[in-house]
Amino acid sequence: MTSELVAVLAVIFAAMAFDYTNGFHDAANAIATSVSTRALTPRVALIMAAVGNFVGAHLGAGVARTVGDGLVDLPPGVPSLGIVFAGVLGAIAWNLITWYFGLPSSSSHALFGGLVGATLFASQGTVQWGTIIDKVLIPMVASPIVGIILGFVVMVAIMWIFRRGNPGKLNRGFRMAQTVSAAAMSVGHGMQDAAKTMGIVVLALYTGGFQDDTTHIPWWVFWTSAAVLAAGTYAGGWRIIRTLGRKIIDLGPAEGFAAEAVASSVLFFNAQVLHAPISTTHTITSAIMGVGATKRLNAVRWNVAGSIVIAWITTFPAAAAISGIVYFLVRPLFG
Repeated sequence: MTSELVAVLAVIFAAMAFDYTNGFHDAANAIATSVSTRALTPRVALIMAAVGNFVGAHLGAGVARTVGDGLVDLPPGVPSLGIVFAGVLGAIAWNLITWYFGLPSSSSHALFGGLVGATLFASQGTVQWGTIIDKVLIPMVASPIVGIILGFVVMVAIMWIFRRGNPGKLNRGFRMAQTVSAAAMSVGHGMQDAAKTMGIVVLALYTGGFQDDTTHIPWWVFWTSAAVLAAGTYAGGWRIIRTLGRKIIDLGPAEGFAAEAVASSVLFFNAQVLHAPISTTHTITSAIMGVGATKRLNAVRWNVAGSIVIAWITTFPAAAAISGIVYFLVRPLFG
């Protein structure tokens, strides 16, 4: 077994570990609102989210190519695989830290920050700052703004359209509608987050010399990334589910449907049209805030929201710093 093969296998194993933590960390993105409104039981919601993630993973090739080809440019060889390995481990560490404290931070930005941090600390390879700015930093700012605005607008429209409806019948109807919106959210999450793992695996295969470009995605990469993300999602992330489902605002079925419909639409547009790897966490959390603000501004628990925003801001640099430290620890293993 060659050193290149060993290094590639190490990166793939780390990528799948990240994929699994991504699943249980971000399970809340797909199911928190449906569980909190009692539209779905927790176990049914998790099963649906796992299936949706698996299906969505097979639709995320565009996002995977952006991650594999557009973020960092590394020369072929074992030392570069050490950079990717350190970047992924840094992202895993940040996922576990934020999961412990129940903060719905972005696994995507943890991964991007980890890759950038390890590359910078290694002084080897090039960070493609143009892509980072266009595909990561701008969407990092824009997606929460869009989520808040669209969440507010859609909820106002729902309130006006159904203003004379019977509250009991409307709640039952929107609970049924949430089955569809939560399923769409699960598929959107798979398109975004499984695709990021696929991009890392493809980058490792290219850097290790096992394929000629970073645009081809082998069939087994689709299936493995999808299955691991689905397994992680089924394991659940109850700390974060409680934060999204109850601590920001108490949601009703109509609010839950509006938030999920907005968030899933934004995820689909970015994955299928822009091929931009946006954060599912930012998108659904901001949509919940926008929907909640239609009740009254103080209905949203802004102190909790503030803690979440701080986690958003610190994710990229924190994961980068952790990955830099990890790189110096693992560098001797990668020659």
